[in-house]
Amino acid sequence: MKFTSRAVVLPLAALYFLVPIGASIWFSVNEVEGVSFDAYTQGLGTEGLTTSLMLSVRLGLATIVCGLLLMVPTLVAVALYLPGLRRTVEILCMMPLVVPPIALVAGVTTVLSWEQDLADTPFYMTFQMLRDESFPLVLVLVYTVMSLPFLYRSLDAGLRSVDLRTLVEAARSLGASRLQTLWQVIVPNLRTAVVGGAVLSLAMVLGEYTVASVLSYRPFSVWMVEIKDSEAQLSVAAAMLSLLITWGLLLLLTTLAGGRRRRTPRTPLDSGREDGQDGQDGQDGQDRESRDNRKKTVS
Repeated sequence: MKFTSRAVVLPLAALYFLVPIGASIWFSVNEVEGVSFDAYTQGLGTEGLTTSLMLSVRLGLATIVCGLLLMVPTLVAVALYLPGLRRTVEILCMMPLVVPPIALVAGVTTVLSWEQDLADTPFYMTFQMLRDESFPLVLVLVYTVMSLPFLYRSLDAGLRSVDLRTLVEAARSLGASRLQTLWQVIVPNLRTAVVGGAVLSLAMVLGEYTVASVLSYRPFSVWMVEIKDSEAQLSVAAAMLSLLITWGLLLLLTTLAGGRRRRTPRTPLDSGREDGQDGQDGQDGQDRESRDNRKKTVS
């Protein structure tokens, strides 16, 4: 019996992903007395969990919005008007994969240390807003930079799959402005790519620890690390919760992106073409019948 590559790769991939998840779930419910779900039913109500989780979700959504507002117009402009800069933009977007997060946050810390030197200037309030404990905008800026590789790869693949120039020319010929063309024509055709990049960015924010920890903030990932020494089972249960949230948002966004397409209404031109086709088919049928009758008469 021959085994295809799919029959080998898919089970191995399933084992690679499912075995750690299964082991984590078992660790979170395994007790000396037996199986217990206290880590999920009671532990998830621990102080700080909801606050840190909602902070991470808000940071993730803000990162997605900032990243898309930055990358979608940039990549569209490069594809249409500046194709020679495509390689340069790609290199710049891939830089966060080369620069370690600890090096990136070291540079951010140096910039934030200028706050005391700017105490008598209007920029002091800007630094205060960036470092707000309830919603640190500095994390949004850093996470936006860190999400550029995911957004670039996803959007670049989406732009390569559509005839962008034809879409833009058709929209402009119908009187659409550049903003209308971008929002009503290009973005709907990039819906799958946008969803893919958004989910990857959100997963990165939910799991990022280094930057938030060094800058002394407490999103969900930092909270899980802080409680793992005292409540290890709760930490693992929280990690499973984070995984479920990511999966749930992935399914939701995928459903919204791949929803049922509306049936395109028939136009008079389409009706005319169909009527013409039906008429042609009927005429061909009559011609065939006439030829058959002549053959019978001759016989």
